[in-house]
Amino acid sequence: MTVAEDVCTETIGMPAVGAVAVGTAAQELRLKRGEFAIAVHLGLIRLTVPWDGGRPRVGCDEIERLRSQAGFPEELRERVRTVGTANGAQQLGVSPDRFTRLARAGCLTPITFYLNRYRAIVWLYLADELMGFAAREPRLLIGRSPAWLRDRLEGGADCRAVNWRSRRVERLLSLMEDPWVRVAVLADTLDPVQLAEVVDDPYERAYLARIRPGPAFGPAGPAWARETTAHLMQADEPDEMLWRRVSLITELDNAREVRQAPRPGGDMRAFPYPGTEREPAPDSRADTEPGPASAAVPAPPPAASPIPSPSPGLNPGPSPIPGPVPAPGPAKASTDAAEPTVGLLTRIALRRRTARAANRPPSPPGRAPFGG
Repeated sequence: MTVAEDVCTETIGMPAVGAVAVGTAAQELRLKRGEFAIAVHLGLIRLTVPWDGGRPRVGCDEIERLRSQAGFPEELRERVRTVGTANGAQQLGVSPDRFTRLARAGCLTPITFYLNRYRAIVWLYLADELMGFAAREPRLLIGRSPAWLRDRLEGGADCRAVNWRSRRVERLLSLMEDPWVRVAVLADTLDPVQLAEVVDDPYERAYLARIRPGPAFGPAGPAWARETTAHLMQADEPDEMLWRRVSLITELDNAREVRQAPRPGGDMRAFPYPGTEREPAPDSRADTEPGPASAAVPAPPPAASPIPSPSPGLNPGPSPIPGPVPAPGPAKASTDAAEPTVGLLTRIALRRRTARAANRPPSPPGRAPFGG
């Protein structure tokens, strides 16, 4: 069964007035589903999302803009036309084997893929980009391949998945403005174990899974096809995994500076994260609401001598909630300015864990092979 890949959409947050569903828009623009998804990925078609959520839609003015362009619809369809290995090799005037070698070496970047009936990955390339490559690098199409290309292939390199993944992630990051959505895009590039090491808060991981950008036409294909796409989004090279982890840490720190991820019950107050040694901000309700408010504050760790609770008839006054006695030393405020830098450097040290992760046994059978 053939399954085509969909591309995530641009979230603008406009009301869905004067807009149509993406399926209707594809018919109006005379595009197939795969062509429409590629046009969205390339930024040729702008999508909108209603304020109250729901499926993305296409504004009627956007459809009219595209229909009024010269050469519609042939010009638009030519810009999103894709070719496989056989047609791509014919377009470049080379053999299919040479075309595959160029793609494996990273000279050609796929735009999308589909799964054939054998559940193997078949890469597709933009016809326009192939013509541009032929004009830029004619020496790679004739004669003997250069030494650097032969050495890369002899080392077992296959850059097709890495290039496709990098292209997709960078395009999505350029579309997203919300800091937490940007974190969600990068979170897709790590497996669950590595993601839990970087994003150690389970509430934040649940929030990232909820706001992850979805495909334009919604989930498509059987479950095994969606699992293959999700697996293909994950970095599988040690250098790439390290780069994605560092990028995720940077975006995560930025998102936490803007706002905290929601908590159960809608409590948006700052809570300490393991390893940051950051205490929550004082709660102004602590003195006036000793019941529910005090329950929301984490209990202090057991001390050497228990602190007696105040009598019910006494007013605790402005005294803060009892907590552990700080150790003598310089004021804590003096280290707040350097805290983000130290936290980042400490977490970047996870590269050792990444190196260990590279030595893990291969994934269990059942996932589609990388072929084409």
